[in-house]
Amino acid sequence: MPGCLRLGLLGCADIAARRTLPALLRTPHLRLAAVAARDTARAAAYADRFGGTPAASYDDLLARPDVDAVYLCLPTLLHARWAERALAAGKHVLVEKPLAASGADAQRLFELADGLGLVLLENFMFLHHGTHRKVTELLASGVLGPLRAVSAAFTIPPRPEGDLRLDPLLGGGALLDNGVYPLRAALRFLGCGLTVTGASLRHSTRLGVDLSGAVLLTAPGGATAQLRFGMEHHYRSWYEIQGGAGTLSVEHVYTTAADHAPVIRLVTGRDVREIPVAAQDHFEAVLRFFAAAVRDRAAVASRLRLLGEESRRQAVLLDETRARAVRVQV
Repeated sequence: MPGCLRLGLLGCADIAARRTLPALLRTPHLRLAAVAARDTARAAAYADRFGGTPAASYDDLLARPDVDAVYLCLPTLLHARWAERALAAGKHVLVEKPLAASGADAQRLFELADGLGLVLLENFMFLHHGTHRKVTELLASGVLGPLRAVSAAFTIPPRPEGDLRLDPLLGGGALLDNGVYPLRAALRFLGCGLTVTGASLRHSTRLGVDLSGAVLLTAPGGATAQLRFGMEHHYRSWYEIQGGAGTLSVEHVYTTAADHAPVIRLVTGRDVREIPVAAQDHFEAVLRFFAAAVRDRAAVASRLRLLGEESRRQAVLLDETRARAVRVQV
């Protein structure tokens, strides 16, 4: 297809097959050109199902002239390494969250991308959903008054033995896996001036990873964010924004199903409003944005700049959280 962005897949994680690649098939101006995985048979199976051709290795895929950009779907601790190699190979990069486990890595990657004129985007789908656009409009209208606090939680049930999210050598643990979602929400609503003022991590000595935790952040003006995350819980995917004049909250916000029509609950005084939002596949939405950014960076420059600033600050806040956390060994 003329004018199509040709995408290479690095890593055949389950999320790619379940959500991202089906969305890619529905996204105009984007097609899968090549697939690479440690297991070449798995790469071939993905290529048969979603298009493109299997590559012999990650490096082989990065060397291909028919790949313009890379979707990087590897274990967390491999993200920064392979994002850097992809950028150095001249490829635009869409990388699963978190982009980097440290502030230094994130800063280096964005400097490299900027220097090469390439798009680097961390794949936080919820920021591209219509729910978030509507929330942004409501906040801009001033309906909540001055923002005072954000509360947010993303918790999931226990993972089975052998799950990659329980492997410390691959970047497992609740902070990096699901803690980054409420952290990113707090950054968007309260700004990149947030600092960590307290944290706790419940750490499994047997597995070597944190199973859950909480973080308290403070903005320069005194607004606070209280965040919870974990993978030993009843499922919650939620945030609440409280201002001087009202409170806004949304459920099922980070992993919204494509057929789910979210509802924003807005309380001002004694008035309670429920504002419906149309169902949308936010995997498709982020792919559309990525393709648009590669096609014309200037057209989305301010949005892309904000996303990059948030990604860099988020990685620094991960450093601060680990440094300040009280660790409870279980």
